[in-house]
Amino acid sequence: MIFIDASFFIAASIKKDQWHTRVLEILPEVTKQDKITSIVVLSEAVTMVGSLAGGKMGGRLYNYIIDNHEVKFIDKDLSTQAMNFFLKYDGVLSFADSVSLELMKQGKVDTIASFDSDFDKVKGIMRIH
Repeated sequence: MIFIDASFFIAASIKKDQWHTRVLEILPEVTKQDKITSIVVLSEAVTMVGSLAGGKMGGRLYNYIIDNHEVKFIDKDLSTQAMNFFLKYDGVLSFADSVSLELMKQGKVDTIASFDSDFDKVKGIMRIH
């Protein structure tokens, strides 16, 4: 199981993104695994892709994520637990990243596909980039 971050979805969708070529290189490794993400990541990725490439492209990304990933939703308990990560890293990690980490912890997932180097600060997490 691998967690997919917004930066990975954005780089895969936007050809001009600095990481687009790298996504294509590591995509075979990622696609053969079960994938998990969050509604927060979905929101961030679809919004960014939509603003850069238009609503139709954002819609295609939305459908791809929904069809090919287990999308976790957040509730009050998850938000509260994610806040522990946020406070532990003193705001260096975004709240969205903190939600991702809490979901990874709960699901015993130790690998994330992301171009966000902030995840390198977290012990026990392997970042594919």
